[in-house]
Amino acid sequence: MFVTRHTHVVDIVLADKLWHLYDVAYRGLAELAVTREMLYRSEFDEAIADPTNRLWVLWDDSTPVAMTLVATDIGSTRYLSRAYFEHHYPDHMRRGAVHYIMWLVVHPGHAARGALVRLAREGMALEASEGALLVFDSPEMNQPGITGGFAEMAARSARSVAGPAPVHHLETQHYFAIDFGALQQHDDTVQLQVPESSSR
Repeated sequence: MFVTRHTHVVDIVLADKLWHLYDVAYRGLAELAVTREMLYRSEFDEAIADPTNRLWVLWDDSTPVAMTLVATDIGSTRYLSRAYFEHHYPDHMRRGAVHYIMWLVVHPGHAARGALVRLAREGMALEASEGALLVFDSPEMNQPGITGGFAEMAARSARSVAGPAPVHHLETQHYFAIDFGALQQHDDTVQLQVPESSSR
């Protein structure tokens, strides 16, 4: 196995191979995560063609088995707030060193073979050499709490290439739903209860 680095991918044959890997890796996730984790094909093509993005691919012979895309211009990602990072990490922003892992995917058939760790290390070595603030997020299925999960794997990969770089938890976002449809399942004679005023 070997790793290649790409920018501005517009070759349709390569793009198709990478899309196939991306599609297979995300299959089933749509039913497990409330957020839309998977890009549409047009968004995927736009991301790999963006010259400010770094694409790392792990190959098994002529087949891509894992890849990660790192955005070096967070303003072009539409996922992160520039204002937040300008306020909290002004030095990194001035240096253009706030980068974002847009995805890190592994073919299910290679997940147990260390592909994820190998690919993460390859990409992180460059980020470490630039003193980047490497931002990533993870759905609850891969990160059930603040510790462990994907964050721990990333921390281990970072330590292996650059020493004990701290991993900061930035934010937790919760999703809620008000189910008005559930009201229609009740008997129409049941009234919503409004508490009486406590003032007398």
